[in-house]
Amino acid sequence: MRQLTTLFRAAAIFLGLTVCNAFSSETSRHFDTLIRGGTLYDGSGSTPYIGDLGITGDRIVALGDLNNATADNLINAQGKAVSPGFINMIGWGVTSLIADGRGLSDITQGITLEVFGEGNSMGPLSQDMKTDFPKYWGEIAPQWTSLGEYLEFLEVKGVAPNVASFIGATTPRIHVLGQDDVDPTPEQLKRMQELVREAMREGAVGVASSLIYTPASFAETDELIALAKAAAEYGGIYASHLRNEGKQIFSALDELITISREAAIPAEIYHIKIAHPPSWDRFDDVLARIEVARSEGLKITADMYPYPAGSTGLDAVMPAWVKAGGIDAWIARMQDPDTRQTLAQQMREDSDEWDNRLASGGAETVMLVEFRNPELKHLAGKTLAEVAIMRNQSPEETAMDLVIEDGTRVGAMYFNQSESVVRKAIQQPWVSFCTDAVTIAAEGDALLNHRHPRTYGTFPRVLGHYVRELNLLSLEQAIHRASGLPATNLSLRDRGFLREGYFADVLVFDPDTIIDQATFEQPHQYAVGMEQVLINGVAVIEDSAATGATPGRVVRGPGWTGWQ
Repeated sequence: MRQLTTLFRAAAIFLGLTVCNAFSSETSRHFDTLIRGGTLYDGSGSTPYIGDLGITGDRIVALGDLNNATADNLINAQGKAVSPGFINMIGWGVTSLIADGRGLSDITQGITLEVFGEGNSMGPLSQDMKTDFPKYWGEIAPQWTSLGEYLEFLEVKGVAPNVASFIGATTPRIHVLGQDDVDPTPEQLKRMQELVREAMREGAVGVASSLIYTPASFAETDELIALAKAAAEYGGIYASHLRNEGKQIFSALDELITISREAAIPAEIYHIKIAHPPSWDRFDDVLARIEVARSEGLKITADMYPYPAGSTGLDAVMPAWVKAGGIDAWIARMQDPDTRQTLAQQMREDSDEWDNRLASGGAETVMLVEFRNPELKHLAGKTLAEVAIMRNQSPEETAMDLVIEDGTRVGAMYFNQSESVVRKAIQQPWVSFCTDAVTIAAEGDALLNHRHPRTYGTFPRVLGHYVRELNLLSLEQAIHRASGLPATNLSLRDRGFLREGYFADVLVFDPDTIIDQATFEQPHQYAVGMEQVLINGVAVIEDSAATGATPGRVVRGPGWTGWQ
């Protein structure tokens, strides 16, 4: 018995020494970067805790008490929040990141992943689409054909944020059918589906529509179901700028729910809102209808920007028929006197047939923000009503002439939304966030155009204004909905959470000071409070200053063939 006791004691001592040695080895590890003593919000929405985070290479490799560890780069995060990088569900840096890969307006917000493809994507492009590309996207000659090639082009060129994309539902439509109001034949629809499948195999996260714009608005529901089914084969998601965000929002919402049900695919509502003042009080009914669909087992989610105004083009004040055929045909029609008279009358009507952003709010609620023609840039920041008075024209005629003179749809902001709707939407647990904006720097030629403040302020506004000042949601909830929630919705691998083995997209910010500074009057102002931003383990913001590093990579969806 004494011999047995001695053996047990020896074994216990051996095991104790082994555990101690293992613990000592663990805590004396060396990391490339060690973030020490911060409050860790892991992206799940669970209660945060104080701890350390170790990064080696491009991955998070340790979390917890790393008190005895060493690192090449030590970050003291005491009193600060440490979280996963934020995911921008609608980014429009598709060409601005080619011109300037730093992505300053976004990385200063803590955005580490841009998701492109709301309706239109950068591929696949036919030869005709490549030829027409500068008409819609600026003076850029595409050096790619497929969507996957475009994303890889950005990575090789060098960009700060990671990049991902939907395939826009409009893109295969133009590829196969052109810009006209036509329905696909069964064979043409099969070709469109195959383009979606190819994009999914290249890493697209799903298929996305934007149904107030032409030629997207020409697509019938059955066409969208077919494309969504192709994306669903690869585990993708369907996302949509609804066909109507105003008077007919319920029929538009029902269409999205039908597509989700028929295609057996999760569905995301882009920038959920009601952009029609007489309909603002119907938002509770919108939320109730979504909850019913979710209770049936449909995976319906949404994203939003936290401002009571939107931004798009002057195409949103004109019916689809005048825009059929593309920008050249649109401009040609507006130069015909009879067409102008008919068009002006329809622009004055708050129609049940299309989402008229002019009649629903009035010309004084439309602010002009972006022109390509240098001779028009002095009008940026003025309302359509003001410019109409300057030109001694009606607002309708002014909108037509500005499009003609600029050769573009002309960027505009629309003050036709409600702060009460924003506050209700931001409290929904299934809503994530987006800038719905280009990615730019507050310098040089960018200052010649006005911008929506969401360009610079979306995520810090959520954290500073709606979390800290208004207490509409907790910080851990907001971080979850900026990181873990969209990563889960998009079926991303190793992104969106602070977990061992996950990519080191990590933020350190001061929850007491983070806030947006951009305003509708003075938009070109970076947010403050974001102190450290690491993307794939590389600092793009260090001690609140941009480093100029461009470590961004392509983030691919679940259908990518490279997973196999």
